[in-house]
Amino acid sequence: MRQIRSEYEFNEFYEVLKRRGEFDVEILATVTKILQGVKERGDAEVRELTRLFDGITLDSFRLSQDTVDEYAARVDDAFLEALKMAHRRINVYHHKQVESSWNFSDSHGVLGQVIRPLRRVGLYVPGGKAAYPSTVLMNAIAAQVAGVREIALCVPTPHGEINPHVMAAIKLTGITEVYRIGGAQAIAAMAFGTESIKGVDKIVGPGNIYVALAKKLVFGTVDIDMIAGPSEILIVADQSANPVFIAADLLSQAEHDEMASSVLITTSEALAQSVTEELQRQLAALTRKEIASASLSAFGAIVVVDSTERAFDYVNRIAPEHLEIMTEEPEHTLPLIQNAGAIFLGQWSAEVIGDYAAGPNHTLPTGGSARFFSPLGVYDFIKRSSLINLSRNGFNALAAETQLLAQTEGLQGHANAVRVRREDISPEGNG
Repeated sequence: MRQIRSEYEFNEFYEVLKRRGEFDVEILATVTKILQGVKERGDAEVRELTRLFDGITLDSFRLSQDTVDEYAARVDDAFLEALKMAHRRINVYHHKQVESSWNFSDSHGVLGQVIRPLRRVGLYVPGGKAAYPSTVLMNAIAAQVAGVREIALCVPTPHGEINPHVMAAIKLTGITEVYRIGGAQAIAAMAFGTESIKGVDKIVGPGNIYVALAKKLVFGTVDIDMIAGPSEILIVADQSANPVFIAADLLSQAEHDEMASSVLITTSEALAQSVTEELQRQLAALTRKEIASASLSAFGAIVVVDSTERAFDYVNRIAPEHLEIMTEEPEHTLPLIQNAGAIFLGQWSAEVIGDYAAGPNHTLPTGGSARFFSPLGVYDFIKRSSLINLSRNGFNALAAETQLLAQTEGLQGHANAVRVRREDISPEGNG
């Protein structure tokens, strides 16, 4: 865990964090080859890649409803009740995000915006090193609340292993189009379509570096939510914060993988020392301590600053996925925060609650992309169309200036489309 006490040391660490998101050219070449193969050979390529990477040969990619039901029935009642509670809260939160079409009239006619859900989307749910039923809920509920009618879900089943908890989440959402494929080949299948998998309009959901790169490369053929990288947490704390809570929250992200980033920024030297000691104590008892230790060593830091303003200058430069504020009056810091995926105010707003049950979506921008990306939400599954309905008088009121602007840009056809209407003397459309 780096100990940072100067601007120079922070700048060095910041460069390390930026390089963390760089793509390896060899992986890029591999993903490009996979995408091209699936685009050209369809099911045959997906089948071969699934055999190669997941160790399973599939006659059919689709999981039957009977199979989903069978595995979902294996989870215990306590887990199912927890899943239902999370589903309710996520559903309520996302209904607050629903947008409506609108219009208004002025002297020239009617202008507005038409909101429509996307027709068909693809959800990607990781299933490699770990399986995430919570990701099923976060992806699916936002799309369903938006009104998406066709939802295809891809989840890998390495070596044929089907995760009952993921199946329980799928059953709870009511999604029936489920494919047991993963990796870049799943992204390609959803983007381009194959003989047995219908192409989608948008792909959402986190994944490994191959999935992230595949999403980046198919953008334009389809839309994507964002390019998700390794997990991140940044905690801003003062002398009032509990070092036990801070250490636990830092480790909650460090255990994700070796590339995860966990950072504490504090104005208290005493707190920095206490958290350092507490990290060692808690790390020793952690099941995934090797992963967490590697993460803290490479991308972890405790930064001591001389002012709250400096702390949030660093926050906004990093633009973290998860930002926890553990200060005496955390609400007062909100005006200082410009860039963060999700903001957790106060010591009881633990990031882990946001991962599962608070209600907001846990699919968040990483790698500094909170500067321009937002959390996954209902707004990701809609499209907006502008509405223009002019009267003849309204057209005439705007025509001369429009024709002049078009002529100035050298677009004769544009100007002509105005001119022919201005010269039309027929009575139709008067108003």
